[in-house]
Amino acid sequence: MSWAEQAPAVLENAYVRLHPVTEDDREGVRAVAMDPDIWRYFVAAVGDDNDFKVFFDTALADTAARRRIVFTVTDKASGRIAGSMSYGNLAEADARLEIGWSWLGRDFRGTGVNRQVKYLLLEHAFERLGAERVEFKTDVLNEQARRGLRNIGATEEGVLRSFNYMPGGRRRDAVYYSVLRAEWPGVKERLRAAD
Repeated sequence: MSWAEQAPAVLENAYVRLHPVTEDDREGVRAVAMDPDIWRYFVAAVGDDNDFKVFFDTALADTAARRRIVFTVTDKASGRIAGSMSYGNLAEADARLEIGWSWLGRDFRGTGVNRQVKYLLLEHAFERLGAERVEFKTDVLNEQARRGLRNIGATEEGVLRSFNYMPGGRRRDAVYYSVLRAEWPGVKERLRAAD
């Protein structure tokens, strides 16, 4: 079975549940996505209902076409949608993919939800898909995301200067991180130790 077929799975543990985004998620996602703080370092900005419609419709279309697998994240303790994370840039021939397009609503930041979601996505990538490399990228200015990636055990690889445009016209320097298959057992243990 190809990655495009295997990647869009339901992933869950005692803390969070991830499922590929569906139309039924629209209003629950909107309830947390309208916080402008989420989009400060994001490559798309959601500031009004039209922005949200474009953002959400793109997530549905990308997932349907398997260009990107967008997961809706539900916090099991509250039963509420907490945010979204995705698999993208699936390069199955090279056994490489990216985890990104990650955001959480204000109530779920700093609660361990990010760590639990990253654990499930990494576990699925390495143990079911057979990835050799999982990569992450973020804005070099996004210290919170960079700290979060280091905290899960990802290795900083370097900065790609003037990588892309951001809303408002700024050119973003993107910093890359990765976890390799050989590193996964140690990263897995580190993530499990935080339970």
